[in-house]
Amino acid sequence: MATETTTPLQDRLLTDLTGVIDPELGVDLVNLGLIYGLAMADGVVTVTMTLTTMGCPITQVLQNMIESALEKEPEVTAVTIKLVWTPAWTPAKMSRYARMALRYHG
Repeated sequence: MATETTTPLQDRLLTDLTGVIDPELGVDLVNLGLIYGLAMADGVVTVTMTLTTMGCPITQVLQNMIESALEKEPEVTAVTIKLVWTPAWTPAKMSRYARMALRYHG
């Protein structure tokens, strides 16, 4: 997620999302750089994110995992996932941790 000022709740939600591991890559969505934003209104969290590829075969699995992770917070009544394709994901969006875990040296 781009560096911006976050609220304590957004910080907790991001921490929750670090527990959502991409089953194909074995790295969490936050460190992969797939989470572009989090917003909360009236108990509904909107997760703005992308995927590594269009037509990702595990899109629904990831969405279910995200919902399960975030709905554990007492303030969250629902989760909406907004998939975006711009800016496009590239390996440059990965954290240093993710690059090391995936042995990516690009």
